Amino acid sequence: MKQQRPPQGFKGKRGSETPSGASRTSGPKSAGAGQFQKPSPRFIERETSRYDNPWRGRDAKAHEPNQQESRSFERQDRRKAGPDTGAGLEGPRHGRMMLYGLHAVNAALGNPKRRSHRLYVTPNALPRLDHVPTDRGFETIEVRPDALDRLLGTDTVHQGVALEVEPLAGVGLDDLATEGIVLVLDQITDPHNVGAILRSAAAFGVKALVVTERHSPHMTGVLAKTASGALEHVPIIEVVNLSQCLIQLGSMGFWRIGLDSEGPEVLNNTKITPPLALVLGAEGKGLRRLTRERCDVLARLDMPGAIKSLNVSNAAAISLALLTLR
Repeated sequence: MKQQRPPQGFKGKRGSETPSGASRTSGPKSAGAGQFQKPSPRFIERETSRYDNPWRGRDAKAHEPNQQESRSFERQDRRKAGPDTGAGLEGPRHGRMMLYGLHAVNAALGNPKRRSHRLYVTPNALPRLDHVPTDRGFETIEVRPDALDRLLGTDTVHQGVALEVEPLAGVGLDDLATEGIVLVLDQITDPHNVGAILRSAAAFGVKALVVTERHSPHMTGVLAKTASGALEHVPIIEVVNLSQCLIQLGSMGFWRIGLDSEGPEVLNNTKITPPLALVLGAEGKGLRRLTRERCDVLARLDMPGAIKSLNVSNAAAISLALLTLR
């Protein structure tokens, strides 16, 4: 079938004239049988620009970058890249921990046995620190609050201060003096509970806190923050076997009292004197069987209200008050 030629003066796309004998869609191809016509310079320019810049045409200016806006963005980036943004803040290195909160950090700075490495503090929090020693060899870095948020987490109540420290030197049962009260925790793993127990222990002058290596929380910033500085005042003893630990405490002369909501004795009626080892069990589970068997007395708190059991940290505070203030 013979191909129909377009009329003379036919206008193609973009208003270009289609040369006589050319197809509407064939571009540079000729309508002649097997003949090839050299493309026009205008066609080459149009096709090349379509790949080089797809927005070229009447909308090209709308998509070209605004040099003034680019310069303003660069200025903003330079302002954000200052040293006070905390972009280069590092978390604690292996074997170290990060303390935060004014009470925890103040207590650590005041403890000569605590080895510190870096202190991060905001300008508003710096005057609230009791004392920043200059002879301990650690670095003080002034930061903004949002930098500490990124370092510690947005939900962390850091009060504008954080301190990277090493754990305190370990203490063993052989280092205990046979006096006062020792707290023994049987598989209490919640750091908030352990921190609150430490705070009560420091308030009542407890000599040490005994925990197991496997079933106890790590000494984290959460625990230290809840303890409110007590981590610096109450030695923590880690043992492998709690049953053997209670046997050793008994041989050292400690009366071992297991706190149990169903214990046969009432704690404030017990006729015992220090040295005492008060044993606390996890909420829900209570004391384990071997732990109960190693105690000299199983006692309960005589609660007059409808609820007979308390949170373990509250039970520890009440028990310490009954044992020390009577």
